[in-house]
Amino acid sequence: MNVRRLIPTAALTAAAALGATALTGCSGSGTGSGGADGKLAVTASFYPLQFLAEQIGKDHVSVTALTKPGVEPHDLEITPKQTAQLGESDVVLYLKTLQPAVDKAVAQAGVKNTVDAATLTELESHGASGHDHAHEGEAEAGHDHAHGTEGESSTDPHVWLDPVKYAEIARGVGKAFEKADPGHAADYRKNTDELVAKLGALDTEFKDGLKNTASKTFITTHAAFGYLAERYGLDQEGISGVDPESEPSPARMKELQALAGKEHVTTVFFETLASDKTAKSLAADTGLRTDVLDPLEGITDKSQGADYFAVMRSNLTNLQKALGSK
Repeated sequence: MNVRRLIPTAALTAAAALGATALTGCSGSGTGSGGADGKLAVTASFYPLQFLAEQIGKDHVSVTALTKPGVEPHDLEITPKQTAQLGESDVVLYLKTLQPAVDKAVAQAGVKNTVDAATLTELESHGASGHDHAHEGEAEAGHDHAHGTEGESSTDPHVWLDPVKYAEIARGVGKAFEKADPGHAADYRKNTDELVAKLGALDTEFKDGLKNTASKTFITTHAAFGYLAERYGLDQEGISGVDPESEPSPARMKELQALAGKEHVTTVFFETLASDKTAKSLAADTGLRTDVLDPLEGITDKSQGADYFAVMRSNLTNLQKALGSK
C-alpha cells in the first residue's frame, strides 16, 4: 500500500543535520587531499550519489562511480581493484542495502569518511501495489503497510526519485564534504544550497504538473517509484516488486489486466536498464501503450536526458501524458 508515513518537522530537521554525524569516522588531518591532483577523492556507489558529489563538490572533488553507465546497480559485482580504490578515497558515498556487493566492499575498505545516504533521510516500505494515501494531517499510526508481489514487503531504497528526500541527502553530503575538506567548506555550503533550491523547484514542477490528472494509477516494470507516487498523490502498480529481478506471478499479471481497465490506465512503463519484455507482454494483452519511466539508477545514451534533472522532467512529461488531465 503506497501510504506516506508522516514525519514530524523535528525529525526532518534532524535528518538534514545528520550529515554532520553521518561520517563513521573523520580523518584527523582533514586535508582532503587523497586525490593525486590534490582534490577531494570521492567514490560514489552509483549515479544518484555521483551526481550529488559532482554538483556539491564541483572543482574541489574528483568523483569516481563504482557502477558504470549501463550497469543495473542491483546487479553490481565489485572487483578487487574497485575495493582497493575504495580504500584510497577521502570520502565514500553509498546507500546501504541497495547494492549488497558495495556494502561488503565498503566494510572491507575501512575508509574513515564513509557516508551512508540511508542515514540522511527517512526510508519507508513500499510494495508493488497500493491505492490508499495518507493525506496531510493524518496520523502516522496505522499507515505503515506495504503489499508487493506475492506479499512482498521491504524497505524501499529509491529515495532519490522524491526531490524532497533527495534534497535531504544532498544536505548530508554537503556536511560530509565540509568535514572532510574544511578549507573549502564555504563553497560546499554554497553549492549545496543552490542544488537544494533547484530540487525545491523540481518538486514544485511535479506538484503542479500532477495535481489535476484524470487518473492517479500508473503501471511500471518494477516498484521503484513508491516515494514519487506518495509525494504527488499517485498509485504505483509494479509488475514486479522493489527488486527488479523478481518475476511476477500469473495471478499478478491477471490482477494488473483487471486493474488497467478499472483505473483507466493507458500506459505500461518500462525502464532503460532492465528488460522491457514483461511490460510489453502486459501492454499487448491489455491493448495499452508503452513508454519510459526512468528510475535514474544510471545515465546512458538511451536515457531521456543528460542528467538527473533532465531525466526527472522527462519522467514528469511521460506521466502527464499517460495519466491525462481532467
